[in-house]
Amino acid sequence: MTGLDTDIRNIKGIGDTRARLLKKLGIVTLRDLVSYFPRAYEDRSSFRPIDTLRPDDVACVRALVVSTPRLSHIRKGLDLVKLRISDDSGSLDVTFFNQAYVKDSLKYGSSYVFYGKIGGTLNRPEMTNPVFEPEGKSEITGRIMPVYRLTANIGQNLFARTVRSGLDELRGIIPDVLPAPVREKHSLAHADFAYHNIHFPADMDSLMLARRRLIFEELFVLACSLRLLKGRRTEKNGTVPKDADIGEFYSSLSFSPTGAQRRVVEQIIADMLSGKPMSRLIQGDVGSGKTLCAAAAAWYVYRSGYQTAFMAPTEILAQQHFETLTKMLSPLGITVGLLTGSMSAKQKREIKNSLVSGDVDVLVGTHALLTSGVEFKHLALVIVDEQHRFGVNQRSLLTGKGENPHVLVMSATPIPRTLALIIYGELDISIIDEMPPGRQSVDTFGVDEKMRARIIKFTRKLISEGRQAYYVCPMVEENEALDLKAAEQYYLHLKNDVFPDLRVALLHGKMKNAEKEAVMKAFAAGETDILVATTVIEVGVDVPNASLMVIENAERFGLSQLHQLRGRVGRGEHKSYCILFCENGSENPRISIMCKTNDGFKISEEDLRLRGPGDFFGSRQHGLPEMKIADLSADMNLLTEAQDAAFELLGHDPGLSKPENELLRQRIDELFELNAFTFN
Repeated sequence: MTGLDTDIRNIKGIGDTRARLLKKLGIVTLRDLVSYFPRAYEDRSSFRPIDTLRPDDVACVRALVVSTPRLSHIRKGLDLVKLRISDDSGSLDVTFFNQAYVKDSLKYGSSYVFYGKIGGTLNRPEMTNPVFEPEGKSEITGRIMPVYRLTANIGQNLFARTVRSGLDELRGIIPDVLPAPVREKHSLAHADFAYHNIHFPADMDSLMLARRRLIFEELFVLACSLRLLKGRRTEKNGTVPKDADIGEFYSSLSFSPTGAQRRVVEQIIADMLSGKPMSRLIQGDVGSGKTLCAAAAAWYVYRSGYQTAFMAPTEILAQQHFETLTKMLSPLGITVGLLTGSMSAKQKREIKNSLVSGDVDVLVGTHALLTSGVEFKHLALVIVDEQHRFGVNQRSLLTGKGENPHVLVMSATPIPRTLALIIYGELDISIIDEMPPGRQSVDTFGVDEKMRARIIKFTRKLISEGRQAYYVCPMVEENEALDLKAAEQYYLHLKNDVFPDLRVALLHGKMKNAEKEAVMKAFAAGETDILVATTVIEVGVDVPNASLMVIENAERFGLSQLHQLRGRVGRGEHKSYCILFCENGSENPRISIMCKTNDGFKISEEDLRLRGPGDFFGSRQHGLPEMKIADLSADMNLLTEAQDAAFELLGHDPGLSKPENELLRQRIDELFELNAFTFN
């Protein structure tokens, strides 16, 4: 029986060859096929008289072939077919390149519909390589046609016919995962109507109805899924530490925590004392003091004899956290250990033995923490730094080393709260919205090439005073089409031509990890004056002595990314600066935002408005399903509506166990594989 999970090879007209091509697009089942939504549409539904056409118009023309198509072999690899078509208002020359079959497909005296771009002149219009079909057939003309993102060897018309075959197989049997009351309350079309009209809309109104329905469904299912994730977590029992006076921890510090830090620590303690496993995100700008909150949590579980695992994305960050936590926690009798891939076998063995025996209270490390040989005596708290660098499965591997340990994840990427509810929907969110006293704001300037000489002079001045500088460009290899500065060529130019007397180093993502670590360590140690880098330094080591960030082609970066890069400076006592080179300098509206504020949350809101959620969703780093049709920046109102509907439904049926919600529950299980999911 045909259904959404039917293999596409079982669909009429799709053989093994075409199935292999479709697999490159991620299409294996009928569900994959009909869910491969168009990226755009061409309105071929109306016809234009030839005498109304103008150069650069894109139009449908219904006309008679009034000359016999002529095939000409111009040279090897170049054939032309030429003909003339005519309607009651005028004539049009048509040319096909390397489509010899057209000579026999188009018959003199027959009427066809042609769709394409108009060239030539006003008095002698032309069409080149139009799509066409006999008048009255109306398969690829006379209607709104979808345009898909395709790979080589699959044309638009072929793919459209394939989708149509798939939809024909499913006509009337597409299951509707939205419960009828939800559809009715929010005026949503039925699934069958939506899937047919998203691909082959009867008219623009039908397309809008289909889009709204499918966007709502995608966001609604996601919101329900994340609420279920959170619900599953609260069904478990977490390790409950003994209540302790956090004032003991604060009094050991050489500074006073901010009100925001104290508030977040209170939320963490309340979670851990609740009897349920904590799953909390700490979100805050670079330098806002997230590590202090993590240290407070580690101290709290230590008081009850429990251990903490702290995972960082790179060795150099792990080393930095190890040093920071040792400084904070060792005066309190807490032993902090370090485990990274580059350590010797003997060092690893010693730290693992100390961990099992309970002699190490807090273990800081990289992915090395995930290896099978790493075992804890009693792991009660897992802390993950820069959450977006780790997938859900990696987090699950670490939490699996304890019995339902508490989980604290940290992110220095400010995200608008509405978007955070989707990205981190299974987590409770804490926001540190206050910077510690003494944290430098970074003076930011948008400049163009006219300021180049002054910026070079300014760089020399700061370095002569003992400071260091980052120079960042967006690509590693030259891309002439975009005219971007390539890091390698740019590095050689700065090293040999601009700053030949200074110590200049290069860092980019294509280098081996050991090379990157060595370069960053040298820069952190003050052995390098200028570090030329790509965005690999976006999340990097603390270099308090670095006080200048120069970013080339700044218009090519997202605002949130620029803000992250800017956060690499201003981390010490020295006044710091960020220079953004771009066309029009500070007159560029996006760059002007960077110059006006250091508030990451304001910047992220603007970034979402201007660029959409791409910066935040990136490479599906959170283990969430890919958004197939929803655009969170454009569909924010629908997102809120879908979230409210999900919360209302789950309020009445928390486990989606009622018969009317069975299809929705099945869809969620398929999407997230909840039954096999580790919810820590």
